[in-house]
Amino acid sequence: MAHRLLLVIIVSVLAIGCTFPNVVSPYKLDIPQGNAITADQVARLKTGMTRSQVRFILGTPLLTDPFHANRWDYVFTDARNRELLQKKTFVVFFENDRLTHFEGETLPAAKPILTLSASAPSSAASTPATRKEQAQ
Repeated sequence: MAHRLLLVIIVSVLAIGCTFPNVVSPYKLDIPQGNAITADQVARLKTGMTRSQVRFILGTPLLTDPFHANRWDYVFTDARNRELLQKKTFVVFFENDRLTHFEGETLPAAKPILTLSASAPSSAASTPATRKEQAQ
């Protein structure tokens, strides 16, 4: 009798576990997906470029449609907490393996990286004593 009662309890717990809504969901990383095409990349595109030149500038396209061989689709999505924040699509068109035109949305131009020259001292690295020496 005890075995049957234990079996009924185990089966009912498993059945409830399968039908009960999942309150605790697994953690998902927030990772931007696709090709991030920026405005400065698009500024480097010129009509008449070959496919390899376009691939060098923009990268390998996310989608290459076998039914539209003269079209490359670059798609970028960014989702945070399962909410889509932005989706940008950029399309490149070819004719006879040469770039004819392009259209779509881009991300803002990348900020330039500031580099320090070797001759100029860094203000963050200088101490108050070296600042006094430089002033004299």
